[in-house]
Amino acid sequence: DFLPADIQAQFAASRELIRNIYNSFYKLRDRAERIASRAIDNASDLLIFGKELSALGSDTTPLPSWAALNNSTWGTLKQALKGLSVEFALLADKAVQQGKQEENDVVEKLNLFLDLLQSYKVSFAVLLPDLCERHEKGVLHKHQRALHKYSMMKKQMMSATVQNKEPESVEQLESRIVEQENAILTMELRNYFSLYCLHQETQLIHIYLPLTSHILGAFVNSQIQGHKEMSKVWNELKPKLSCLFVGSSNMPTPPLSPPDGNFFSS
Repeated sequence: DFLPADIQAQFAASRELIRNIYNSFYKLRDRAERIASRAIDNASDLLIFGKELSALGSDTTPLPSWAALNNSTWGTLKQALKGLSVEFALLADKAVQQGKQEENDVVEKLNLFLDLLQSYKVSFAVLLPDLCERHEKGVLHKHQRALHKYSMMKKQMMSATVQNKEPESVEQLESRIVEQENAILTMELRNYFSLYCLHQETQLIHIYLPLTSHILGAFVNSQIQGHKEMSKVWNELKPKLSCLFVGSSNMPTPPLSPPDGNFFSS
């Protein structure tokens, strides 16, 4: 009563659809994990970058006498570098937040959906072949044998009635017929119950399919928010770079690398 008439065809289509969905979501989860991991790795790199700037700014090694003319410039530069190191720590913190948010809002939801899909695949791999085997090799054949016996009993009962056999023989035949009818009904109900269980689980998967839009929305929002916050820090950092160029007009221009092919020329 609870199953559609074309249940077998529906199972074949659903099995193929969910297999494709599982394969795609498995790859999506793998990429999402890599994206979140890269954000955290980026945070680590930014933090190390800032620490190295701080190390330069905190260096107390005295300048040699021949560099005394640049002593004040180097002191100003070190102070600026040490101040900028704080900004890179803030950038690293924003990158960590983005990576953690994508792990919680994207990767975890993908894992949840994959768990459901994996459970469904297991049910199909275990229940459906067993169900088909019982139906095609076992239940169906038993059903056919039961119907054959039922037909033979009916004939025997009719023959006994015609021949006016003893009432006990007729009652025995009637009892055997009832038992056979019950056996047929039991086999059919077991078959339909297995189909019903798979049908319910298929519906559960389709109920969770809209989770796809929430996962994609969470991923897009995380990217927008993360890049927005990182961009804000970078834009706030840019004006602070001006302190690195104070007095640079009086500094000699750093030597440039010689053109390719001229390094060993006379």
